[in-house]
Amino acid sequence: MESRNFKLDTEWNIVHYPEKPNGFGILAIGDERHFVNSNSSFWTQNEGKRSLLNIWKNQGYTVFYSNLYGRHWGSEKAVDLALRLCSHIVRNEILNNSFHVVAEGMGALVALKLLAHNDIKIRSLILINPVLTLSMHLEQEKENKFFYKKLIAELETAYEMDIKLLLEKLESEGTVPVFQQEVPVKIIHVLAGNRAYKQSKIIKELSQQWERKNLPVSISYVLPEKKLQVGSQSVQFFTKYEQVL
Repeated sequence: MESRNFKLDTEWNIVHYPEKPNGFGILAIGDERHFVNSNSSFWTQNEGKRSLLNIWKNQGYTVFYSNLYGRHWGSEKAVDLALRLCSHIVRNEILNNSFHVVAEGMGALVALKLLAHNDIKIRSLILINPVLTLSMHLEQEKENKFFYKKLIAELETAYEMDIKLLLEKLESEGTVPVFQQEVPVKIIHVLAGNRAYKQSKIIKELSQQWERKNLPVSISYVLPEKKLQVGSQSVQFFTKYEQVL
C-alpha cells in the first residue's frame, strides 16, 4: 500500500508509506495552495512537492498531512486537528512517536503552536519560507489592498471572529515566534518573489534575537533554480537528530 486516505472530523488526511520504512515519520503542514481530498493532494499533484515527497519516501520516511480546513492561518481549530492527526498516527502506525515536522508558509503558524503542546513530540522542525507571525504578515500585506482585503476575509473565516477582536488577540500574543531549546529548527528560505524577499528581512531581524537566546535555529537561503536542494538539505537535517530514539 503506497498511501492511505482517511477522514478526521470533516477533513481528509493522507499517509504516504515508503517501500523500506526507517521508523520515522514526517508531519507536513502546507501553505495557502495546500489541499487534501478523498484521492489526491497538492503534494501528489504539484511537481515540486511530489519530488520532495519521493525523496523523503526513498529515504524511508512515512509522510502524513491533513487538509486542515484549507486556509487556516494557524487557527486553533487547525492546530487541534493536527494534534488529532498525530495521535491517530501514533495509534495506527508502527513509527517512533517523536516526529519530524516540515511546514511551509502559513503552515509555520500551526507548527509554532504545536511546539507549545505536550501532546506531540517534535524531533526536529523545518520551516520553508515561513510566515512566522500573523501580525507581521498583515503589516506586509497592507501594501496591496486587494490581497489585504482577501486576507482579512480568510482570517475572519479561519478564526471565526471579527478582525478587530483577532487583531487585539494578536497584539497580546506579541510578534516574536517562540522556539525551544529542546527542538532544533532549520529555516530554509527560497528567494523567489517579492514576498520571499520581505520575509527574509523579517527573518534576519529575528535571527539576532534567537542568537542572543542561544536557540538551536539555523537559516539557509536557496536560489529558485536550486530549490531541489531542499530535499537533500531536509534529509541531512533529519538524520542529525535520529541518534537518540
